[in-house]
Amino acid sequence: MISKNKKLLISLEDTPSSSSSSDNAPAVPAPNKAKNPFNITIHLRNIPLLQKLTKDEMLQVKNALVIQRYNRRDKIIQKGTVSNYLLLLLSGNLQVIDMTDQGNITGLSLLSPGNFFGEVELINNTVHTSSVVALNETLIALLPGAIALHLFSHSPPVSQQIQSHLAHKVRRNQQFRNILSINNTPKRIFNFLILMKQKNSEHQELVENLPTHQEIANIINTSRETVTRTLLMLVQQGIIKKDANRLVITKPSALFKLANKPQQTKKN
Repeated sequence: MISKNKKLLISLEDTPSSSSSSDNAPAVPAPNKAKNPFNITIHLRNIPLLQKLTKDEMLQVKNALVIQRYNRRDKIIQKGTVSNYLLLLLSGNLQVIDMTDQGNITGLSLLSPGNFFGEVELINNTVHTSSVVALNETLIALLPGAIALHLFSHSPPVSQQIQSHLAHKVRRNQQFRNILSINNTPKRIFNFLILMKQKNSEHQELVENLPTHQEIANIINTSRETVTRTLLMLVQQGIIKKDANRLVITKPSALFKLANKPQQTKKN
């Protein structure tokens, strides 16, 4: 394993995190700031793609991984370039973007911890068709393409996950396209929040690591001012509550009703 950050001390463990029995336990537990914020342990068995590797496969992965830390707005992948790595998102959030000929940025999707990307380019041996940028500080593991491709074809658990991942990717992209096809801008925002929400252990519905208003605007093709105005309206109605880096949906049924409210047609 290699760390490209001189101040970052990485320890790789071939075990799940003992601090949590949940299947959703993070691969990178929050570092103990009181001790050393740069001393990080990565539990490889908590990375979904690597959970069921054999000991020999895990050893090969462990010895080949390159760990990279990125800051907010850093570009992880540049459109049109070639990368011979499979990238595993360990912590933080990423946005997949494209830029039009006019220089406008279009958000394509969001990536959260546990996701991996770059697999299509590896399989097809092609350049990246979009760029990937960090929405906040992120930690990424880079697995050399030769090892990744070997696992794709020789490890049944990995092969099954790749197939499931690609099917989910197609479905997710279709969901984003459906949102973009909605003419009513506030309804696009409502549906985006529903798509991004998750449930925590307390059964709260929330959007963790909420993108900035500009980033949401880029994704759903609207203005930052419109996003701000719409979210403020939801706050005033008590439907959502915004914390520092997340959005809590306090009235999920009300948000769902707004998202699916039939659009009124104008009478002549």
